[in-house]
Amino acid sequence: MVDDEEAIRAIVKASLEFTAGWKVSTAASALDGLKMAKSEIPDAVLIDVMMPDLSGVELLKQMRSHPLTANIPAIFLTAQADTAVQERLSLLGEGVILKPFEPVAIAQKIASILGWAG
Repeated sequence: MVDDEEAIRAIVKASLEFTAGWKVSTAASALDGLKMAKSEIPDAVLIDVMMPDLSGVELLKQMRSHPLTANIPAIFLTAQADTAVQERLSLLGEGVILKPFEPVAIAQKIASILGWAG
């Protein structure tokens, strides 16, 4: 989970760990997220679109260009409700989750996007 907002990181981490039992690592910046992705090779990454150092899109581009992180599924988190923006983001990653999201339902949404449901 990569998001510059501490509250969002805390909510997502608590929700995913509590409702799904997933181990969740968090990063406060795209650069830290990239380092973490390279060292931990997570099953998936949830990426905030708008961050101060690098955008979520730039982070994903860097992940896709590195052999260790190129195939890690990525889902964007965004407050941008514009349908065209969401469609462009979905073409880059596996899907999009809109902020604000329902904390109790986010694990199910992620699992559905990644085909983990069932």
